[in-house]
Amino acid sequence: MINYQAFLNYLPDSPLVAWVETLPMQIAEGLCVKRYGDLPEWIGALARLPDCKSSQNNFLDKVEIGLINDYDEQTLATLQTTLEVLIPWRKGPYWVQGIHINTEWRSDWKWDRVIPHLAPLQNRLILDVGCGNGYHCWRMLGAGAQRVIGIDPSPRFVVQFHAIKHLAGDYPIDVLPVGIEELPPKLHAFDTVFSMGVFYHRKSPMDHIRELKEALRPGGQLVLETLVIEGELGDVLVPEGRYAMMNNVWFLPSCDTMLSWLRKMGFNNPRVVDIAKTTVEEQHSTEWMKFHSLPEFLDPHNNNLTAEGHPAPIRAVFVAEA
Repeated sequence: MINYQAFLNYLPDSPLVAWVETLPMQIAEGLCVKRYGDLPEWIGALARLPDCKSSQNNFLDKVEIGLINDYDEQTLATLQTTLEVLIPWRKGPYWVQGIHINTEWRSDWKWDRVIPHLAPLQNRLILDVGCGNGYHCWRMLGAGAQRVIGIDPSPRFVVQFHAIKHLAGDYPIDVLPVGIEELPPKLHAFDTVFSMGVFYHRKSPMDHIRELKEALRPGGQLVLETLVIEGELGDVLVPEGRYAMMNNVWFLPSCDTMLSWLRKMGFNNPRVVDIAKTTVEEQHSTEWMKFHSLPEFLDPHNNNLTAEGHPAPIRAVFVAEA
């Protein structure tokens, strides 16, 4: 089941003490059955997971729960059907007792592009904004983080994370059912803050940058990955309708524009550390994510364009210090 008591016990003597009063209510609202009608089914799936923990795990070069097979054949079959209740799985991939959760995104490819450019994550307190099911949170833990906190308002993703954590065991990692707006203002607590695949969904880009900066301690590092366009300083695409079939895409800046916005909001030494075109090999439908994905979101006659005629997805990673 979903139990945040250990994390709530951690808060009073931590840099996150300002969250003590408001977080329990925010968690309750984020997991409100009245708001999310499918939530009881997902919680029921959690309750059917095997009680035993995996004896060995790997978070360093993948997310693998159970390096040796701890379960008998019948338990494995139950585990697979239970995890399938939580479909669609978007971020991953995961290996759970030999079961390959082949997710929509090869999130490991993004991680491999990002990690070489970061300050070492050892012993850092980390926030992952819009973390989905927490895949990258596990990789941050594998890179040596002291504690990782992911936030995502989607309860399905939160339940997926807790399924993995239930099987993995007790680690200093949590995914909370809240958005960045629920963080206490001017918290200035985290050593590293990640915002990957979130920025273009925000109606107010400057507000999002400010929220990220207020979460960081002085000198802490921001890692921001977002969709961008090719262009000069000041160039921004604001799609009037959908972008790649998504109706919640607001601002796609050029890299120079994004750097300018980061400087304007007070970040130091912002730089672009990676630019990559999103390919159908990196994002596509699978047996664990059966809905349309990038191949259906592109112009069928020209994969350099989206279905709406916009430039096809290009993602850039920006790093800066508070």
